[in-house]
Amino acid sequence: MARNVEFDEESAIRTAMEVFWEKGYKGASLRDLTDAMKINPSSLYNTIGDKHALFLRCVQRYTDDRKEYIAKHASSSRSPLKTIKIFIDDAVSNITTNPHSCMAIKAAFEVATDDIRVQAILKDDSDAMYRFLCLLLTSAMEKGEISADEDPEVLTDYLLSSYIGWHESFILNRDPIKIQRMARFLFKQLSR
Repeated sequence: MARNVEFDEESAIRTAMEVFWEKGYKGASLRDLTDAMKINPSSLYNTIGDKHALFLRCVQRYTDDRKEYIAKHASSSRSPLKTIKIFIDDAVSNITTNPHSCMAIKAAFEVATDDIRVQAILKDDSDAMYRFLCLLLTSAMEKGEISADEDPEVLTDYLLSSYIGWHESFILNRDPIKIQRMARFLFKQLSR
């Protein structure tokens, strides 16, 4: 009787996440995934399921990591504006140094339009990011760090749409200076 190969599932998910992140859902073959995870296909099927089930787990892991980032930064500073600046700076750094862009954005365009399960994971992630930023902007207004004349929900939408646009700009232009300049301009607009 064939014996199932035991493996560290969390480590395997993270490894598969990197493959999906680099190649996309459609570009990653089952062999690419199992080779990277150092398991055989039967071990994958017996523990996680098929390629789609693995992809769902990877997208969930990616978005869980982002939620951990939010939780860490939500209470890390007494200045909401400073936390927003850290978020923007981290985004710029991630965009300009990560060769694969944002896995959530890639999955949204490649898979989520036709896959309600991926869409639900990404919607939950987007809602968490929205709440985090809107709360920071509202707090910054209450503390007088930014003008209270603006609508925090509109500012949150503006910040998130800028963030997504920076990803596209960097993919097309590979110009980190351009992203840094846009980020400085955005922060200047928020903090005036």
